Amino acid sequence: MTESYTVYALKSLFDGRIYVGFTSDMEKRLKEHNAGKTKSTKGFRPWILIYTEIAETRQKAREKEKYLKSGIGKEFLKSLEL
Repeated sequence: MTESYTVYALKSLFDGRIYVGFTSDMEKRLKEHNAGKTKSTKGFRPWILIYTEIAETRQKAREKEKYLKSGIGKEFLKSLEL
């Protein structure tokens, strides 16, 4: 069985910043972000999930993550905000 990856974007309810990453276990990863177990997101908790996309391979997940961190990708994520 091939492992799939979830590319995700989180929004900080603390200051509104957006964080993008990918994982093979989305539920566990979101809990880690909100528990302060990740250095880059610890100070900006709590986080809510605003976007997910399934990628078939780690390489495709990394490519999508890079896109979402680019200028046009950031604009796309901002357009999702309510």
